[in-house]
Amino acid sequence: MGLDVILPVYGLALLDTMSPATIGISIYLLLTAGARTPRLLFSYLATVALFYFGLGTALMTGLGALVDSLGDAVNGRTAYLIQAGIGAALFVGAWFVPTKKKDAGDGAGEGGGGGRRERRAGRAQTVPAMVGLGVTTGLLEAATALPYLAAIGLMTSNELSPAQWAPLLAGYNLIMVLPGVLLFLVWRVAGERVRARFERFRDWLQANSAETLGWIMGIAGVLLVRDAVYVLNTEFQLFG
Repeated sequence: MGLDVILPVYGLALLDTMSPATIGISIYLLLTAGARTPRLLFSYLATVALFYFGLGTALMTGLGALVDSLGDAVNGRTAYLIQAGIGAALFVGAWFVPTKKKDAGDGAGEGGGGGRRERRAGRAQTVPAMVGLGVTTGLLEAATALPYLAAIGLMTSNELSPAQWAPLLAGYNLIMVLPGVLLFLVWRVAGERVRARFERFRDWLQANSAETLGWIMGIAGVLLVRDAVYVLNTEFQLFG
């Protein structure tokens, strides 16, 4: 496993840090939880990371078994051509994501769900509630976690062994929740001095969630196409 795999996977992980739901809930807890903030926030972030690690492990083992069962029916070149097609579709689809919200309290895509999950966080600020909220966040967003699914596809197409993909996947999940950790550190250092900025940032996330989804789709598509074209050119000389 070289940088040609690691860099695209962690590039997608950085893209996944843009999730309005995780950032929005983190900011909401920082603004409202008081002395309970560290316990509640890190319970939530740890649950999200563990949920996605479990999901990724299931997908990696399931997709790996599927690829093995197909054998020669799907050769390497065909798999990368499919990957390039999916990436191109994501990039084109990004231009058609609706950007107008129906109303101030209901958003499209991830942002609307993020707002609902913030309200759930406010109603029940306990550790068990945060664990449940983390699982709920994962369940609701798993099907639309485009960078994560793209990273799983990259690792599967490169036929990584469990000893290779497990730490790579764990690192991805840590990067996913890193914004929440960084926001907590900023809050601990600056406290009330950044409250107004955090509130504006939260409002901006809710108002621009559809645009964020479009950017995520587009960048994920570019990364998928770039990786596929690179492999097709270097290993199969398709463009040579």
